[in-house]
Amino acid sequence: MGEFDLIETFFQRPRGVGPHRSVIGNGDDCAVIAPAAGMQLAVSTDTLVEGRHFLSTVSPARLGHKALAVNLSDLAACGAQPLAFTLALTLPRVDEAWLQGFAKGLFDLADEHDCELIGGDTTSGPLAIGITVMGEVPTGQALLRSAAQAGDDIWVSGFPGLARLALEAFRGSLHPALSGDAFEAARLAMERPDPRVALGVGLRGVANAAIDVSDGLLGDLGHVLRRSRVGAALCLDALPVSPWLAERTTELQLDCILAGGDDYELVFTAPPVQRAKVQALGASLGLVLSRIGRIEAEPGLRLWRGELDLWPDDPARQAVPNQWSSFDHFKVAP
Repeated sequence: MGEFDLIETFFQRPRGVGPHRSVIGNGDDCAVIAPAAGMQLAVSTDTLVEGRHFLSTVSPARLGHKALAVNLSDLAACGAQPLAFTLALTLPRVDEAWLQGFAKGLFDLADEHDCELIGGDTTSGPLAIGITVMGEVPTGQALLRSAAQAGDDIWVSGFPGLARLALEAFRGSLHPALSGDAFEAARLAMERPDPRVALGVGLRGVANAAIDVSDGLLGDLGHVLRRSRVGAALCLDALPVSPWLAERTTELQLDCILAGGDDYELVFTAPPVQRAKVQALGASLGLVLSRIGRIEAEPGLRLWRGELDLWPDDPARQAVPNQWSSFDHFKVAP
């Protein structure tokens, strides 16, 4: 099977199958898309490389899902509704069974979010998947890293840390090892993350700033602090801990939650007057949203144990030194 046969067999969808928003879609030198009136185009790109971003043991369907999910997560962090995406696929060989599974995982998630494949490229080489995703957001309503304000609450969605727990299980470093149910839950979080698109859209006009957790909660929050030129106080006792992670030592819990990465949850800031709206949004989505700290004018990140609502006047509070670092693509993963 040659390059163009591969594209036509696995990635060329007939009209009537899946979303078709583009003026001119897959098959020309360029796709042509037109955002709706009053909307701005949000664009992001991510590359997944075997051995760096995913294990060779992952099923092709889950890999197809994750490849698109990590890109949709970027749209979610900006409050953008998915519109379309391109796929650049580098394959060591043509494996039709693998491609069938990969395409199914990819298109199942694309259809769930009404997101159209409008073009891309295929070539031969070490397995790598590059996706560029496009979304639309009403003019002036995009959530940005640079808009956090002193006094904002800091929130996080879901239960960060499960993907890192799965990685440690694969490394064989957990004692005792994860049970069957715990392993499957952690593995699912790592291999098939759920992009928080509905949350991001719902946060328009409610949150000030947002970012998705791809490289670790502290590291990604740090990007918000730097871009917004503010600081933060984070309460470690307010962090959400999944039941599977709660069985582990406190040290491992914090390592996974604060520096694990690969979670694709959203960290966002919102004024305290928006707490009821944030909580109502979480309830409507069936999603746990946890308030974990607040933005401060003083630069830097301060970690402490104690009562979140008593900061900074809690007499029992304990300062905790920051010993965690985030994932870096050009360094060994934590």
